Amino acid sequence: MHPLTTAVDPLAGYEHGESVLFASPHRTLLTRGVDTVVGGDLDALPEKVAAALGRDGVAAGAIGFDGTAHLVVPRAVTWSAPLEPGVGSPRGGWRVRPLPAPEDYTEAVRRALELMDADDLDKVVLARTLELGSDEPIEVRELLRPLLGHGYSFATPLPGGRTLIGASPELLVSRRGRTVVANPLAGSAARLPDPVEDRRNAEGLAASAKDRHEHRLVVDAVADALRPYCADLDVPSAPELTSTETMWHLSTRVTGVLRDPDVSALTLAAALHPTPAVCGTPEAAARRAIERLEPFDRDFYTGLVGWTDAAGDGEWAVTIRCATVEEHVLRLYAGAGIVPGSDPELELAETSAKFRTMLRALGVSADALA
Repeated sequence: MHPLTTAVDPLAGYEHGESVLFASPHRTLLTRGVDTVVGGDLDALPEKVAAALGRDGVAAGAIGFDGTAHLVVPRAVTWSAPLEPGVGSPRGGWRVRPLPAPEDYTEAVRRALELMDADDLDKVVLARTLELGSDEPIEVRELLRPLLGHGYSFATPLPGGRTLIGASPELLVSRRGRTVVANPLAGSAARLPDPVEDRRNAEGLAASAKDRHEHRLVVDAVADALRPYCADLDVPSAPELTSTETMWHLSTRVTGVLRDPDVSALTLAAALHPTPAVCGTPEAAARRAIERLEPFDRDFYTGLVGWTDAAGDGEWAVTIRCATVEEHVLRLYAGAGIVPGSDPELELAETSAKFRTMLRALGVSADALA
């Protein structure tokens, strides 16, 4: 177990382009310096990371939607207590370009629904992006501050000098000793300013047959992936409501005990990724639909971000509510799960609500989503 310190400023040792920051509700990891970078495909990654770490050390970073990894084995690591919510200094002057345009996104949802009528496709997650341009170089540290303390907040270097930042609400999997936890989220509704309307929206989500069906597809897939590794697995029969500042979600906390204590967090993550929460089901049909209907490369969006150590412990969050940063350009991502009965306009509104986590941190008006 890693001893925790108290960080006066969790970003004081952050080194842009080298450091990985991963702050969960349980602990905060900050790496400094780079001893080596481990890449390659997710299926072979657990063995490669184990060889790189030997008997000690940590590997941290991001893995893309396609399974391509960029993990850092650092020269030094600091573990500190969970972070309090941060306060940033929002800046204006952003130029915003949506891809696809809103009307093209709703058309893609309609086409996905047609595929479900004609193909073996039960669910597909369709995403869109917002590209934000600035005349001034983007300071990652200041963008990161208002994200700290919200779910699983992170900043990690990517190939080509880019940085991935975000605040994900969703734990893909954690392992501590033989204890395994996964917390899939699927089925969402926007938070509303009026408390009465907000509660009504939450209750509507909890009662929605469409959203509960979408959620169960994900939970069943997570349980099926973990069951071969676990001597005991607890899968609640019904979801709970959970919330962030911008969204309500249906949530199920799945817990288990490993059969084999040598199975690492990264091995479990490889078995789980991608869940139907970020891809769809059946996976092969959903991937084909994504390639056909999304006019961009997802890159590290809907991959995973986190850490694993030489003992096999680790935490991996799903890479959502995120952005990639490259010099003067930010690219934000948001998606929605499409199932039979989905309404294209409502799915568009859901992605707009999900963008607000990052837009609030950037000081960008929600009008940019129109």
